[in-house]
Amino acid sequence: MQNMTSNQRRSLSQHLLPLAIALAFVVGLILALTWGALQIQVTLAGFLNGESVWSKAQKQAVIDLQIYAQSGRADALADYRKNMAVLASDRWARDAIASGHFDHDAVKQAFRRAHVIPEAIDGMIFMLHYFSSAPYMNKAIAAWYSTDSTIDGVDRIADELQRAYAGGSVTPAMVTAARERIAESNRYVEPRSNTFSAQIADGAAWIGTVLFLTVLVAAIVASLLWLRMARRILQGIRNSEERYRLLFDSATDAIVMIDESCGLILEANHTAETWIGAANGSLAGRRFDDIFASESQPHAKRGATGVLMASDGDHRPVEMEGSLATWGNRKVRQAIIRDVSERVALERERRVAAEALAGIAEGVIIADADRRVVSVNAAHTELTGFGAQALTGKRFDETRRMPDGGPLPESIWISLAGGRHWTGEVQSRRRDGSVYPEQLSISAIRDAQHRVLHYVAVFSNIHAAKMQQQRLEYMATHDPLTGLANRVAFQRQCEAAIAAASRARTAVAVLFIDLDAFKIVNDSYSHALGDRVLQKVAERIGRQISGHDVAGRIGGDEFTVLLDRLELREDASVAAEHLLASLSEPIVVDDCEIVLSASIGIAGYPLDGGDATSLIANADAAMYAAKSNERNTFRFYTPIMQADARQRLQLVSELRRALVNDEFRLRFQPSMELSSGRVVAVEALLRWEHPERGELPPMEFIPVAESLGLIRRIDEWVLRTVCAQIRDWDRVGMPSIRVAVNVSARWLSHPAFVEGLGRALREFQVSPQRLVLEITEGAMLQLGDDTERTMRALHGLGIEVAIDDFGTGYSSMAYLKLPAVTWLKIDRSFVTGLPQGANDVAIVEAMLAMARSLGLSTIAEGIEHEAQHQFLLKAGCDEGQGYLYSYPLPAAALERLLNPRPLPARLSLVPPKQQ
Repeated sequence: MQNMTSNQRRSLSQHLLPLAIALAFVVGLILALTWGALQIQVTLAGFLNGESVWSKAQKQAVIDLQIYAQSGRADALADYRKNMAVLASDRWARDAIASGHFDHDAVKQAFRRAHVIPEAIDGMIFMLHYFSSAPYMNKAIAAWYSTDSTIDGVDRIADELQRAYAGGSVTPAMVTAARERIAESNRYVEPRSNTFSAQIADGAAWIGTVLFLTVLVAAIVASLLWLRMARRILQGIRNSEERYRLLFDSATDAIVMIDESCGLILEANHTAETWIGAANGSLAGRRFDDIFASESQPHAKRGATGVLMASDGDHRPVEMEGSLATWGNRKVRQAIIRDVSERVALERERRVAAEALAGIAEGVIIADADRRVVSVNAAHTELTGFGAQALTGKRFDETRRMPDGGPLPESIWISLAGGRHWTGEVQSRRRDGSVYPEQLSISAIRDAQHRVLHYVAVFSNIHAAKMQQQRLEYMATHDPLTGLANRVAFQRQCEAAIAAASRARTAVAVLFIDLDAFKIVNDSYSHALGDRVLQKVAERIGRQISGHDVAGRIGGDEFTVLLDRLELREDASVAAEHLLASLSEPIVVDDCEIVLSASIGIAGYPLDGGDATSLIANADAAMYAAKSNERNTFRFYTPIMQADARQRLQLVSELRRALVNDEFRLRFQPSMELSSGRVVAVEALLRWEHPERGELPPMEFIPVAESLGLIRRIDEWVLRTVCAQIRDWDRVGMPSIRVAVNVSARWLSHPAFVEGLGRALREFQVSPQRLVLEITEGAMLQLGDDTERTMRALHGLGIEVAIDDFGTGYSSMAYLKLPAVTWLKIDRSFVTGLPQGANDVAIVEAMLAMARSLGLSTIAEGIEHEAQHQFLLKAGCDEGQGYLYSYPLPAAALERLLNPRPLPARLSLVPPKQQ
C-alpha cells in the first residue's frame, strides 16, 4: 500500500509540474505588464498633478496681483511672487528638456519646487524628452508655450506696480489700467490653460485605454493556453481520484488522514465530514485536535476516546484506532473513528442521577410516604445547619410553619395525593433556633398505581429577596434624596385624605412650597451641596407638621405638604407661617452658611378642588403668585391665579407656533467706534412679531422659553439667521462689520454647541472674524468645569467672545484670561450715572484700565447722552452702543445707513424723538 501511494504521488507531481511552471509564467507576464502600465499611469498622474498646480498657480497669481493692484498689500505681492515661482520652475524645466541638453538632477529639483508628485518626475522627463510630439502631448505643450509672453507681461505689470507703490505714485487711474491689463492677460491665458488641461486629460484617458486593452489581451491569451494544458492534465488526475474516493467514502466509520509531524488533517472521508458538519473537504488543513471538544483532545492511537465536535455545536462521543503510513516523504497517521454515543449516554444518565442532589443550589429533601427524611443535599445543610444524619427518620414539616405561625395544613398533603404539587412561603427553623423565610415547593413521586412513594421538597432562602422587595416598594413611593413621599405617593395619600374629609365633612389643604432662588446655590457651590441643602429643608418641613400630615417632594426644589382634619382651609395659614419661619433660618452645610426663603401656595378641599390633581395644580398656581408678587410669603388660591397659569400655558403654545411659523425677527443696533464715529459692529437683538400683540421684546418670552427648554432652538434660529444675513450683506457690498450674537447658558453648555456653530459658519460661508458671541457671566458660571474647554474650542474656530453685563453678577477674573475672550462689555447700569456719579466713574475707569492691561477691547452699552459719550471717549473706551447713536434697526434700514459713501470724521446718529 505504501509503494502504491508513493507511486501515485510521484505521478501526480510529474503531471502538475509543467502546469505549475506554466501558471507561474502566466502570472509573471500579467504582473510585468501591470507593473509597466502602473508606471505609465503614475507618470500621467504626475502630468495631471503638475497641470493642476500650474493652472492653479497661474489663476491664483492673477488674483493676488489684482488684490495687490487694488490695495497695495505686501502679503498679496508675496503670494503673487510665490505662485509665479511655481510657474517659472515648470517653465524652466520644460525649456531645459526641450533643448535636448539638460542636467537631469536640476530638472528634477525644478519639478519638485513646482510641487509635482516625486514618483512621477522621472517619467515626466522621459515623456517630455522623447514623446513631446505624441498625440495630445504636442497640442498641450503648444498651448503651454503660447502663454509664456503673456505671463511675462503680467510679471512686468507687477514690477511696475511695485515701483509705483514704493514711490508713492500710485493713482486710481493707474490701478484701473493695471487691473484691466491683468484681466486682459488672464482672458488670453485662461482658454489656453484649459486647452492644456483638456489635452493632458484626454491623453491620459487614451493611454489608459491602450494599456488596459494590452494587458487584457495578453492575460486572455496566456490564460487560454494555460487552461488548455490544465484541462488535459486534470482529466487524468480526476480518473484515479474518483476510484480512490469511492472506496474511501464508502466506509461506515469516520476515517481521517493526519500529518504526523504537525497534526493537520490531510484528508477525511464522507462519514467524518457528515459527523463534523463539514462539506466538500473543508476538514483538510484543520488541526486534528480542533475537531474535538477542548476538554477532550485524544491522540490518534488504539483505544483512545474523545468527543467529536460538529460545526452546529453537537457533540459525539467517539473511540479511535490509529496506524502509521507513509505518503511520499511524509509520515501520516490513519485514524478510524467509531461512534460510542449510546454507551456514553447511559453512563451520563447514571452520573447525573448520582450528582443531581449535590449540584443543585436550592435545598432538596427526599422523604418517604410518611414525610420522613430519607436524604438531603449539601445546600440543605448549608441553609439550615441540619445534616442528613440529624434529620434521618424525622418528618421534614416539623421544622416548618406557615407565615402566621401555624403548622402546614393538611390540605397540602391532600392536594399532593391528588396529583398536584404545592408551592408557597413558609417560616423555617435553623439548627441554631433562628427562623428565616423560605420558598417551599413540594412534589410527589408515584408508582404505577399512582400511590405516593416519596416526597421531594425544594426550598430556598428568600430573606434577601423580601428585603429587596420592601426596598423597591419604599423607593416606588418615596423620594430617594429626602425620604419624603414622591409625587405618586403624595397624590395617592391626598386622594385618601379627600375621601376621608368628604365622609367626615372636614377640610383638607395642600401646601405647595418652592424655594426662592435655589438655583443660585447649585450654581455658586455645587449640586452635591445643593442636594444636602434639600435634605436639610426636608428635615425642617418634617419637624413642622404633625404625625398624620404628609410631606412630599415632587421635583427639584418643590415640596408639598398635605394637612388633613382641618375645620377650614384658612387654618393652614398657621402651618404655612411656621414653615416660612423655619425655612428662612440659616442652613449650615460644609462650613457654608446658606440663607434661603420659600414661597408657598395653599389650596383646600372642598373650596379649591375636588381631587388631588386639582388641589396640587391650584396650590402650584398660588405659589407662583406668591413668588411673583413678593416671595418669602404664602398665598391662598383664587380663580384669577389659574387664569394667569392658563395665560402662561397659552404663551408656551404660541412660542412653539412662533418657531414653526417663523414669527421671530432680528433688529440690529449699531456699535460705534468712539474715536472715529464709524459703525464697526452691530448687535443682533431678537423680537417676536406676535400676530395679535405686535412686536414683543425678549424679556416677555425668553424666561418662558428657558423654562421650557425652547431657548436652544431659538438660539440656533438666531445664529443661523445672523449667518445668512451676513452672507446677504456681503453679496450687496455692505461694509464688513462684526455682528454680536447673545448666547444663552443652556445652548452654550450643550455638547453640540461648538459643532453647530462651526457647521453654520461653513454652510453660509461666513468668516469667523465676522461673528462675536456675547456671553453673560452667569452663563459662563453655569458651564463650570467646561468653561475653559468651550472657550478653547471657540478660539480654535476663530470666534471672539465678549463678556456681557460684566460686573453685575458673579465676576471671576479668571474668565478674562480665557483664550477666546477678547471683548469686555460695560453694563448700562454703570454707564447711566456717567459722568456725574463718582462711584460709576470709578468703576468704569477701573474696568477700562483692567481691560487695557489684559489686552481686551471694550464696549459701553446704554449711551444716551453726549456727556456720556465724551467721558467714555476720553477714558479710552473703544466702542459705544446706545440710543444716542441709533435705536435697533431692521436689516433693510441698516443697509441704507451703512451703504458705502464718504463719511465725516465722526458719525453721530440722532435717534428719533420719543413721543
